[in-house]
Amino acid sequence: MKTNQSIDEKLVEAYKAGDKNALTTLVKRWHKLFCDKAYWLVKDKDVAKDIAQDSWTTIINKIDKLKKPKQFKYWAFRIVCNKSMDWLRLQSKNRNTSFGYDVEIESTAIEYSENEHLKQMLLKAIYELPTNQKVIVRLFYTESYSIKQISDLLKISEGTTKSRLFYAREKLKITLKNTHYEN
Repeated sequence: MKTNQSIDEKLVEAYKAGDKNALTTLVKRWHKLFCDKAYWLVKDKDVAKDIAQDSWTTIINKIDKLKKPKQFKYWAFRIVCNKSMDWLRLQSKNRNTSFGYDVEIESTAIEYSENEHLKQMLLKAIYELPTNQKVIVRLFYTESYSIKQISDLLKISEGTTKSRLFYAREKLKITLKNTHYEN
């Protein structure tokens, strides 16, 4: 039985050898996942599609430099994440506000259970974190990436990753504690 990594490895090697159909197969295997990953970060479907397409351009241009074709998935996801982060940084500079992580909290007469209320408070608190902390919190807790994987993905040191995660947790604790006491 072939693993996904060995399938990717064979496709990358075939493409490097001149087989254009191998690229078509790679795109079919990964394009939707790239769109999903970009959407998870930028929260805009059209932008996510553009980022995925732009990522493919970079992948095609740099695939010859990929030393370990078996690592295609991680290498390509890093490109998608970097392009998404570039877009987020640009939006942040242009608007000087938070972006894309809209948390809608409807004010209805529905009584939330304690857990639902805490969940809504947590989502709101995460929404208010600085971008670099928000992304790390989402990668660590939602996507279950390790500290090492996050640092590789974002091209930052493990120490920086740990520090951002620590400060995000501290801000969340303070925010949730203060919000809890106000209610």
